[in-house]
Amino acid sequence: MPHIPIDRHQLPNGLRVILSHDDRAPIVAVNLWYDVGSRHEKPGKTGFAHLFEHMMFQGSANVAKGEHFDLVQAAGGSLNATTWLDRTNYFETMPSHELELALWLESDRLGGLLPAMTQEKLDNQRDVVKNERRFSVDNQPYGTWDEKLQGLLFPETHPYHHPTIGSMEDLDAASLDDVREFFTAHYAPNNAVLTIAGDFEPGPALEMIEKHFGPIPANPAIPEAPPTEVDPIIGAEVRQEVPDRVPLPRIYAAYRMPIFGSEGFNALEVAVDLLGSGRASRLYRSLVREQQVAQDVTTFAFPVIGGAAIFTIWVTARPGVGHDSLEAALWAEVDALAGEGPSDDELERVRNLHASGVESSLERISERADRLSMYACLFDQPEQINTELSRYEAVDAGRVREAMNASLGPDNRVVLTYLPAESAEGTA
Repeated sequence: MPHIPIDRHQLPNGLRVILSHDDRAPIVAVNLWYDVGSRHEKPGKTGFAHLFEHMMFQGSANVAKGEHFDLVQAAGGSLNATTWLDRTNYFETMPSHELELALWLESDRLGGLLPAMTQEKLDNQRDVVKNERRFSVDNQPYGTWDEKLQGLLFPETHPYHHPTIGSMEDLDAASLDDVREFFTAHYAPNNAVLTIAGDFEPGPALEMIEKHFGPIPANPAIPEAPPTEVDPIIGAEVRQEVPDRVPLPRIYAAYRMPIFGSEGFNALEVAVDLLGSGRASRLYRSLVREQQVAQDVTTFAFPVIGGAAIFTIWVTARPGVGHDSLEAALWAEVDALAGEGPSDDELERVRNLHASGVESSLERISERADRLSMYACLFDQPEQINTELSRYEAVDAGRVREAMNASLGPDNRVVLTYLPAESAEGTA
């Protein structure tokens, strides 16, 4: 994999700046990570981080409502933002000569959002978020799985217990003062990382950053994140059946696992791929192709840092297959891999898959900028982008077995089973 160049700076107001020059194409990515996500929300204020992401597109001191989108797209660029448990990010990909436009837009809403914030904009975006929740969670088959698993994996006192999108009640209760307080507390240059990747001249780019972001004052009182300590093992199997308007039974299984960035996470990331990545994976080969008890198989690990990460599996039953027999087949494969470990051929397969995925992802400057921001924001180590392959390849069969036996036992398992129901009224 080509070495990703990294040039680190920090403005006097605390803004961390990562520059990564690559002039192979005349495009540039601007990416901002703010160290605030749903785990920073207070009780009764769930959904604020995501709601605030929407508010950031509603205009600022010198940008009218909707104009951020209009200006970027008129320049031939693209943009978006996302919110998750640990962070919120905003990003643009632009023609190289439009770099300063993206920097000015991002700096204007960081430094000048509050004067443009109104009750009408809050009410409008609250409705947008509530509709997003109805579409993606409440009225989507299996749509509640994520928040149910988080709720069962983590105790009520843990900030991962509630979903990023929040509850309807908390969104309804959000006031303009609440939103202003959230912005003032968390949106400051000393709580952010700005990455530029692609075709740009580093010296002039740094001058633009200092010009637009330099005058924005730091917040000397960024609130501490809520405590995230949690036992590494749940201590018992937790089960829930969910009768719902779904076409087929589906089993979701989740385990607490070591946090992203740890040796244990790296080992279980390999186990994720051994079990469920590609048609040659253990679960797909056995459950879908050979036994023909499953329609599909999905495995992944949540790369989060708040006390524990989440190892997730889901399998959907084939028509006519009972969820009990599907579940027995699932545990048999998980236990077999934990007991015997992977073969050399299996390890070579997932290492090749992983290398291909990393290298193709980092060819996109938008993805490169996002990962640089991620490693800088979560660990203050953007250089970790250049060790993604070596960290993965260092995991051998013994480490896979050890990590699986430590984290993937029944005493650390949440099992959520969705079952078709004639009517879901009042059952989910």
